Amino acid sequence: MKYSSDGTQYHIGLKEGDIGEYVILPGDPKRCEKIAKYFDEPKLVADRREFVTYTGFLNGVKVSVTSTGIGGPSASIALEELVKVGGKKFIRVGTCGGMQKEVKSGDLVIATGAIRMEGTSKEYAPIEYPAVADYDIITALKESAEKLNLPHHLGIVQCKDAFYGQHNPELMPVSYELENKWQAWLKMGCLASEMESAALFIAGSFLKVKVGSIFLVVANQEREKLGLDNPVVHDTDCAIKTAIEAIKTLI
Repeated sequence: MKYSSDGTQYHIGLKEGDIGEYVILPGDPKRCEKIAKYFDEPKLVADRREFVTYTGFLNGVKVSVTSTGIGGPSASIALEELVKVGGKKFIRVGTCGGMQKEVKSGDLVIATGAIRMEGTSKEYAPIEYPAVADYDIITALKESAEKLNLPHHLGIVQCKDAFYGQHNPELMPVSYELENKWQAWLKMGCLASEMESAALFIAGSFLKVKVGSIFLVVANQEREKLGLDNPVVHDTDCAIKTAIEAIKTLI
């Protein structure tokens, strides 16, 4: 669907030439300006709904940042339309809740794959098809985190649609399912919980583009249950810096 005759996309308000091949995808629109400050010559090119886009340059190559809002539906809309206007390599930069006790507040998690406990990806591919990140992007993020000497973990993340289904599962009518599956994810070594990567990885596979994700661990409810140190951390700058360095490596 196009918003106008010049090819402007209906939701994101962008057309060909507005963005670079490399696009960073935060959820929060307010985070876009913060990310764009790492670009050379950043310019606001679109602001529509939850989708805010800045474009600039890294190492002389055009790059962009577009917010996706919360959850898989809006993230997949952003990805679909960004691909139509020239995006080819995408890094989601967001936040997550740690699940394994060694995943501490302030650490970074680089997703190698995602549990598809959400609805969006099921409208792209059968549930048997895995939601996996692009290997080149995983490698670039890992190398960047090591270069910056930042604590980080690589592995599987869980994606859900209901934020409070994770944090107050006992209150939900389907508590039996939420609580049992959470225990299964823990036993399987799932590192963290978030909301967008499964949809992005599956949609990216379908669209034949490269997608990866990196997250700041805000806190870890499993550490809290065990009485372990569990401060709440909100500063996403380390995750942003890692993504910026990864794009430079990919370039």
